[in-house]
Amino acid sequence: MQRSTQRGHRSMPHTADVRIEAWAPDRDGCLAEAVAALVETFADTGGARPQADTEFDVPPGDDEDLLVGVLDEVIFRLDTEGTLPLDCDVRSTDDGGLRVRWRSTSTDAVELVGAVPKAVSLHALHIAPGSAGWSCAVTLDV
Repeated sequence: MQRSTQRGHRSMPHTADVRIEAWAPDRDGCLAEAVAALVETFADTGGARPQADTEFDVPPGDDEDLLVGVLDEVIFRLDTEGTLPLDCDVRSTDDGGLRVRWRSTSTDAVELVGAVPKAVSLHALHIAPGSAGWSCAVTLDV
């Protein structure tokens, strides 16, 4: 994956789905960038104000499980609460899990600009360290 900055994300066309890529110097930053990439595939959050603070834990697992766990939580809260994160902070916990915090807003406060993701596909899921830091790639079912 070619990176234009030390930390970032992008979405790419994918047959009937959406594929996102994210990168950062460390795993936690990469996971936070993946959240931003997921949200940007379907919502324009520019101008939206935070309405709530959300915190949750992702149980210990391998890197792929942690990535899926964080992204699944975005989709779950979107479906059940009608909320989405405006920013995201991910921290590793001592037990191998994650503590995730984000400021969120209602979907009513943003412009929907794409198909809302329904699930994270496990097909061609990637997260790993490399010479320039961590990167991940995920396909989202829409």
